[in-house]
Amino acid sequence: MLKGKKIVLGVSGGIAVYKAVELLRLYIKAGAEVHVIMTKSAQQFVTPLTFQTLSGNPVHTELFDLFQEKEIGHISLADRADLFVIAPATANLVGKVASGVADDLLTTTIMATKAPVLFVPAMNVNMWENPIYRANEERLKAFGYRFMEPVSGLLACGWEGKGKLPDPEAIFAETLTLLRPQDMEGETVLVTAGPTREELDPVRYLSNYSSGKMGYAIARVARQRGAKVILVTGPTSLCPPAGVDVCRVTSAQQMHSAVMKYVEGVSIIIKSAAVADYRPQARSQEKIKKGDVGNLVIHLEKNPDILAELGRIKGRKILVGFAAETCDLLENAERKLKEKNLDLIVANDVTEKGAGFEVDTNIVRFLFADGRQEKLPQLSKDEVAHALLDRILQVKKAEKGFQA
Repeated sequence: MLKGKKIVLGVSGGIAVYKAVELLRLYIKAGAEVHVIMTKSAQQFVTPLTFQTLSGNPVHTELFDLFQEKEIGHISLADRADLFVIAPATANLVGKVASGVADDLLTTTIMATKAPVLFVPAMNVNMWENPIYRANEERLKAFGYRFMEPVSGLLACGWEGKGKLPDPEAIFAETLTLLRPQDMEGETVLVTAGPTREELDPVRYLSNYSSGKMGYAIARVARQRGAKVILVTGPTSLCPPAGVDVCRVTSAQQMHSAVMKYVEGVSIIIKSAAVADYRPQARSQEKIKKGDVGNLVIHLEKNPDILAELGRIKGRKILVGFAAETCDLLENAERKLKEKNLDLIVANDVTEKGAGFEVDTNIVRFLFADGRQEKLPQLSKDEVAHALLDRILQVKKAEKGFQA
């Protein structure tokens, strides 16, 4: 995901330095070239050797070290970076940069770069709320510097409140957002994901094998590309993507209510959830016992058809559906595309290896309302999500040209 990207990771002093080690590992795993700058106080928590071993590059600590002969270190790093990430960023560091103080390698390099800079603060809650710190952060934001807010929890100092460094995965996701083209800025995307559960009694339910991975990937990459994203999700074990508004539901009726609540304010709707077609006519208030009778008969009734209803009211919104089939893939997908009034449908055969539930890859076909079809090779679900968003933007562009 980050192949060919050069990231400078600035590490200032604080107990959260250990999380910067994991963040570095994520960058390296994603293919980035990472150069680490550590302040003197950061070296009191983790040694430079740890970062050097993981990055494969020397760790920079001194202002007047030469990176190469005839090349001044802090200028070289500032010029070569695609992105600066400062994690953790202390109140002291933020205050110095906000005041124009450049008295060590990290502050000097930050002020010398024209690359985007992301500060990820971590500090005591009282420091975070201090009006002096708040003014420093706002000053830097006004100059175009980016910030991630710390998260709330029990702090190392014993206080409870906002000040913890976000998880490395969340910082990594924000990094991708800053490095991706923001071609979906201004769009509001509604994504549904995961299964629904239709309760039989307090301990049993009807459901399906959907893991939610495809829908979560779509929400994640849409956010990375600049969209505002609302994710309506059935029960899954997945962590929601950073920066996405999440609405959790259980049943098909709850998903219907949530989707209809949000639909008015969105421009793109992507319905990837595996919604149950039927629910029990009656839910038992107590656990159904086996008993001595013969077979148990359960009477089912239809759930609302969310996709069909959206097709009737969508107006100029782009509406995308999914068709997870076990046979007659194209026939079933084409019928759904037309009957639900979709702009695009994503079809896949869940019996095909590498394309079923719970896996990290998918093999899909795109079927468009104008009759075009496109088959993709086996790709990761993030890659499928990017391809889908590319096609959605093409459809929007074509429709705008037609309306003009």
